[in-house]
Amino acid sequence: MLILSALTLRSQTKPAYWPDVAPILRNNCAACHRPGEAAPFPLLTYADAKKHALQIAAVTKSRFMPPWLPEPGYGDFEGAHRLSDVQIQTIAEWARSGAPEGDPSPAAEAPPAEGEWQLGKPDLILRAPQPFSLPADGPDVFWNFIFTPELTTARYVRAVEIHAGGKRLVHHANLIVDRVGSARKLETKPGAGFPGMDFNIQYSVFDPPGHFLFWKPGSPPVEEPAGFSWRLQPGNDLVLNAHLRPSGKPETIQPTIGVYFTDKPPTVFPLLIQLEHDGAIDIPAGARDFVISDDFRLPMDAGILAIYPHAHYLGKVCEAWATLPNGKREWLIRIPAWDQNWQAVYRYRKPVSLPAGTLISMRWRYANTTGKRVRSGNNATDEMGHVWLQVLPGGGSDRRRELEQAVLEHRVQKYSEDYSSWLDLGEIKMSRLDLEGAVSSLESAVHAGPKQSQGHNLLGAAFSRIGREREAIEQFETALRLDEGNVNARYNLVFALVKAGDLTAAQKNLAQVVTAYPKDASLHNFWGELLEQEGKHAEAAAQFDEALHLDPSLAAARENRAKVRRAE
Repeated sequence: MLILSALTLRSQTKPAYWPDVAPILRNNCAACHRPGEAAPFPLLTYADAKKHALQIAAVTKSRFMPPWLPEPGYGDFEGAHRLSDVQIQTIAEWARSGAPEGDPSPAAEAPPAEGEWQLGKPDLILRAPQPFSLPADGPDVFWNFIFTPELTTARYVRAVEIHAGGKRLVHHANLIVDRVGSARKLETKPGAGFPGMDFNIQYSVFDPPGHFLFWKPGSPPVEEPAGFSWRLQPGNDLVLNAHLRPSGKPETIQPTIGVYFTDKPPTVFPLLIQLEHDGAIDIPAGARDFVISDDFRLPMDAGILAIYPHAHYLGKVCEAWATLPNGKREWLIRIPAWDQNWQAVYRYRKPVSLPAGTLISMRWRYANTTGKRVRSGNNATDEMGHVWLQVLPGGGSDRRRELEQAVLEHRVQKYSEDYSSWLDLGEIKMSRLDLEGAVSSLESAVHAGPKQSQGHNLLGAAFSRIGREREAIEQFETALRLDEGNVNARYNLVFALVKAGDLTAAQKNLAQVVTAYPKDASLHNFWGELLEQEGKHAEAAAQFDEALHLDPSLAAARENRAKVRRAE
């Protein structure tokens, strides 16, 4: 008597929607193929799937769907939407046999409906102050929406969820933390937002970006692991850089962001670093294999947590790998058929551990069939070639500045006239007490940007810290000639003048600083100390009294006021 195993029996029956095809569509397609999402039709029910059975079979056989760009075997990523050969064959056989339903089972849970929060109700919901009007046709648009959280104290963020405000219109979006209000300077009026694909958000070298806050249609929100929260402070802005595509009719877009807090501060500190060589992008018309590359050597042991390749429409092949000190190659990603429509952040199942001295390399290949030369730039018709990495330095402490210094040193080797990079490099060196190195880098910044006030201000600060006071004063005065509103430069000038013994000039400049910050008790106390040094007891007492009026707990002002009383 012949006894057939369950597997044999299964292989002799034709696949059915239940139980063979439904799990494949639910796990790999339903996130986008549902009402309110970017896909053109839903795939949540048997009726939906049967209607499109032959189309589903065709696009899965060609691997056009589900979209997943990385080549298997070149990086182990979580959430990979790449069907196995068996799954593709199952769909093909099901479609060929008439898309039978099989034995119905309870419907799989569908993704949240449009407008619902996948991570639950947010702790803070932010809505763009004004909608953006997208024209009916024309080129792609890159628009930046600015959100200002109303916070009274610093909070730690464990997740953000982005509702883009038009999922068939928004190709992808990146959320950027602006801690110094630099984005608002680009608005024509408050709340209006501003255009631009790639703009420079100023940031403190002491708190550089460390997290991918990326959204595309169908992508689930990411909740940071324990220890990976990030800080959001009063006055910080969130900028949503959105890539928009006209639909054929006028549309309005007004995104919303949900913010989820945690009471636990970060204990690990990743850094986003960028491999790129946009300066080398100059692709002749008809070029079939134009290549750019970049190579960066890790100064420390580190783990690579995630990777984000980015190019435009001429990009064809992206490769990134690590060459270990022993010569072994560790692949980070390979995309053999780049498609900007499906770009994404790819997170590794496990961090890719790399030792100090590892050389990280990236290569982009382009084919130019436009009939005209294409250079780098911020328009969709220009090109870019980036590979962003989320890197966690080893050592168990916050080593971002050490890694960032190496990144900036690499960048100024490529772009010797890059003012911002020289400026940041000088500030990092100064914070790490490499004062001579800071002077050298900041002199390069001033050379690259002679009309930039902040470069002269920081160079003056570096001169002052090594005792070159006269040169420091010259730099601060130059900074103020370029921008008389640079209060930080004027404050630095006050200290340099005091060290040089010119108390009269110091007080004159300090008076302007106090005018800018009249409610700063420490400034009034400092002014009183300068007056006291000149024997102007009554005027000094008035400043100490004002300091104590503004801040009765200021011990230094209280002690100074007592000394003046004894001298009177």
